[in-house]
Amino acid sequence: MGQWKDNRTKPVIGIAGGIGSGKSTIARMLGECGCFVIDSDAIAHQVLQSEAVKGEIRSWLGEGVFAADGSVNRKAVGHVVFADKAALAKLNGLVHPRVDERRLELMAEAFGEGRYRAIVLDTPLLFETGSERSCDVVIFVNTPLEQRLQRVREARGWSAEELRRRENSQVSLDKKQANADYIVNNTGNEAASLRQVQLVLSQILAEKP
Repeated sequence: MGQWKDNRTKPVIGIAGGIGSGKSTIARMLGECGCFVIDSDAIAHQVLQSEAVKGEIRSWLGEGVFAADGSVNRKAVGHVVFADKAALAKLNGLVHPRVDERRLELMAEAFGEGRYRAIVLDTPLLFETGSERSCDVVIFVNTPLEQRLQRVREARGWSAEELRRRENSQVSLDKKQANADYIVNNTGNEAASLRQVQLVLSQILAEKP
């Protein structure tokens, strides 16, 4: 891995894995270990509800993807874009540059804070958006399909077909794992996952140039 990018004083750690693998859980654990976590999904929520983006979506998809209170109905938008690769690319082109801009602002703030051991990018589409290029290391969260499916059924009401459809629009899990530097097996035992996270973080920090 060698030198951290741009002569950074602390590493940037990306989190990758399948849908429902528990990437945010692993990011939270890293936060508990003294890292600064940037939640790209939360930023995307804010961006999606901004007036500028809502105006673009309204002119593109119409009023049918808006809730009664005027907010964007993410589920309705998802039904449109995940069935159409061109539509998904258009939505990503609308949202991701704004997410990137805010993420860079937060990273700059975190680099100035001596108390943080590392910066963690909790980004659902790390490889798909090219965000891995901002990272010094990537952790792949490995979780069996059965557990991932159970999680998305309970949390999002998705079927196995819906999970497969969504993942088919992403970089394959094999490629994500092959391009990661570390693997954390997240099978639902939080204590076991935390021990792995602590070990991986200590290994990352030990490699400081």
